[in-house]
Amino acid sequence: MISIAPALLEHWMRQYYFDTDIDIGSSGVESFSMSELRKLLSIRQKDLDQVAFNDSRTLGDPGLRDAIADRWANRNPDRVMATHGSSEAIFLAMNALLHPGDEVITVFPCYQQLFSMAESNGCKLKYWSLDFEQGFVPDIERLKSVISRRTRMVVVNFPNNPTGISLAPEQQMELVDTVAEAGSYLVWDGAFTEMTHDRPPLPDPGTWYDRTITLGTLSKGYGLPGLRVGWCIAAPDILERFVNLRDYMTLHLSPLIELIAERVVRKSHILLRTRMEQAGSNLNVLADWVESHREFVDWAPPHGGVCAFLRMPSAGDVEAFCRRFAREYRVLLVPGTCFNCPGFVRLGFGGPASQFREGLTRLSDLLVKFAL
Repeated sequence: MISIAPALLEHWMRQYYFDTDIDIGSSGVESFSMSELRKLLSIRQKDLDQVAFNDSRTLGDPGLRDAIADRWANRNPDRVMATHGSSEAIFLAMNALLHPGDEVITVFPCYQQLFSMAESNGCKLKYWSLDFEQGFVPDIERLKSVISRRTRMVVVNFPNNPTGISLAPEQQMELVDTVAEAGSYLVWDGAFTEMTHDRPPLPDPGTWYDRTITLGTLSKGYGLPGLRVGWCIAAPDILERFVNLRDYMTLHLSPLIELIAERVVRKSHILLRTRMEQAGSNLNVLADWVESHREFVDWAPPHGGVCAFLRMPSAGDVEAFCRRFAREYRVLLVPGTCFNCPGFVRLGFGGPASQFREGLTRLSDLLVKFAL
């Protein structure tokens, strides 16, 4: 068995996600209930009663694949695989396409699963770093300085988790051209693709570069993390390699989950609009809060997603600060150590407005105490 590094973010969430009252650490929007979904998407009890719990298809139910293809894959379901969240898609890509000794470049900071699985497989990691001093703005020239013909895969996440920073369209084109020139696979984690604040969503690079594996999920912008539905969009021959692994793991999704997911995808703009309006309002509140707390925190305002990566020089040991915040103030905040970035916190602003404001009020109180 391979040795996989502990998943630092998931370990933190296990400790504090369910044992706090207010969440200002997560990277998704407020979750929807089944009752809300049924009303918004016109799901009838009859629709649910007709579901038979048979086995489903390996790549996903045709209706769900068609829905994903219509919205995100240029109406080509042959390029779509429905997965158990984007986490399964990441696992499949890293294990089906990489071998020990392969060179892999990953953006940094980013979600740990995007590089730890490659590392556990014996790959040589290189990092395309986003620097706080530069506002986390991606520098394509820096990527060009580390990529080579030996690079098997380049892994990126824009808008980025945890910083919320994204690429300009011309940067995206240059990024894809750079990867194509090296002949590498491009893993494009699009978990936050449609969750933008100040610019249109970026297109799927797989539409013009065939060695792209695009990942998506209903967990972040659509308020359905518990549904555990994601997808990957790639050339059929790449998906076939994923199938060989899936046959030994999850096999397929549940027919009930696929029914709900198809309805969600067909009207995903409704869910997205509802929650992103709330997140936009919270982001304005956060911007005002940061400005009034400059002696304690600094940041680069996010372009997308519903989290920001704040530097907290006055908090000392930021992980200890976040533990105290969870225990004494009952508020979830994620330390930057979960992203190998001590001195930072991931602060999420996708939740209910009243809870978000209360979370910031409690954060102000603890910051002042640390400064005394």
